[in-house]
Amino acid sequence: MASPSSGSDGAPPGTVNLASLSVPQLRSLQTRLTSELEHLTSSHAKLRAAQAKFRDCVRSINDGVIGSEKKGTNGRDEILVPLTSSLYVKGRLADREKVLVDVGTGFYVEKTPAKAAAFYDDKVKGLDSNLQELEKIVQGKSSQLRVVEEMLRQKMLSGEGAPPQAAAAS
Repeated sequence: MASPSSGSDGAPPGTVNLASLSVPQLRSLQTRLTSELEHLTSSHAKLRAAQAKFRDCVRSINDGVIGSEKKGTNGRDEILVPLTSSLYVKGRLADREKVLVDVGTGFYVEKTPAKAAAFYDDKVKGLDSNLQELEKIVQGKSSQLRVVEEMLRQKMLSGEGAPPQAAAAS
């Protein structure tokens, strides 16, 4: 895991032999891994939400600004402007040739609708690769947690986790 090993057992540097850890150390490691896993899972959900927002931006540009014949929005200047994910107000396009794009931290850049859609598509693709990497990390942490939990269960069943008084009384 994260602690240096003695190097005498042939294990790669930075690994620990779980069998050499005490029950309290294993519980501490289990708690840390659980916390890390919860944080990574939360980050994954936030990245998915951001990706959905960027897809919504592309859809808004394609349907509202560029227009769609099958949706009947082609050539119409009236659109619904999203204030929240479930609240829209009627609006009128002043210019179909330029849109404002939120490039982050409160900065907006004027772009053509095609360039704006390409910008948001790039964001979606970038988040997709980040999500794939994060999923691999989550899988690795999950397997580490399972190994630690199994070692902890084995030590508890063998009686290593019993308090000293209970062992002396029997």
